[in-house]
This record gives sequence, C-alpha cells and structure tokens, in this order.
Amino acid sequence: MEDIADAAGISRRTFFNYFGSTEAALASVTFGFLDTALQQFRLRPADEPILDSARAALVELADPMTVAPVAEIYSLGQTNPQLSRSELEAWDHCTEQIIEAARERFARTAGRDIDELYLRALAGSVISCGKAALDVWFARCGGDLSPDSLSVLRQLLIESMGLLGSGFASQSPATPSPDRH
Repeated sequence: MEDIADAAGISRRTFFNYFGSTEAALASVTFGFLDTALQQFRLRPADEPILDSARAALVELADPMTVAPVAEIYSLGQTNPQLSRSELEAWDHCTEQIIEAARERFARTAGRDIDELYLRALAGSVISCGKAALDVWFARCGGDLSPDSLSVLRQLLIESMGLLGSGFASQSPATPSPDRH
C-alpha cells in the first residue's frame, strides 16, 4: 500500500481518501476499462443494433495494451478473495451503467417503448459474456500477459459478443482448446 502511494507521489493518507483499500485501488483499473467501453458504446450510431455497438466498442478497446491491466487484475483476483469481491463490484457497477446507456439509446429512438426486462437481461448477458471470456482465457493461458495470450483474450471477448449476438446459435463442433487446471 505504501509502495503504491509512493509510486503515485502521494501520502498514504491521501491514498485512502480516494480508495478504501488496496483492493479497491486495484479494482479501479477494471472500473476504468469498463467506463471507457461504455464511452465507446455511447459513440456508436443510435440506429446501429445494440449488440453490434457493444461488439464494436469492445473491438475498439480490446487491443493487447488496453486489456493487459484488466487481465492482470483478473489474474490477481483468482488468488485474492478481497480483490475478487472488488472486481465483482466493478462488474455490477458496469451492469447498471450498461442498463442506463441502453436506456439512453432506446430513448433516442422514436416510437420505441423501453422494456425493462430486455434492458436488464441484455446488460447481464453482456457482462456475463465478458466474464466468461476472462474465465476461459485464464483457464487456457493461466494469466500469461504476453502479447499472444492477450490476443487470445481479445478474440475471446469479441467471440463472446458474437455468440450473444447470434442468440448462442449452435455452431459446428470445434476442437476444444486445452484448459490449464
């Protein structure tokens, strides 16, 4: 904790003015990534299908350098229950933000009623796809942060949105990648 404050050039007390714990500070990386993804989503055309917008927003952000900090925090959370809880809070926060962003999108589209169930199911599904991509990446790559591994994560994030967009339509059986356990 003191090392983090020193690296940031602030006192320990100032650090705790911003973050309640070290885990909260680390989880802020995920908050930042998810908030940036939402900003990209909001920049998409209002008439674009909402899942296409979500996929495009992820493509914009899913380069290896952008996903590396999120991947590292996710990896750390696998062995740190407190950090894992902070990460869940970040994902829950993002779910609410996706609901609001989708609500804004639908409000701009004339003549459309806003279906609260649809909004909440959509947001939960988007978040679950992102988390599933991270889970599969970690199982396959074991938290490796090399460019090749992060490219795998990027592709999994994009593919998860594709699966959601297709309604999880059955695909031809693929050769499963070995997972590390």
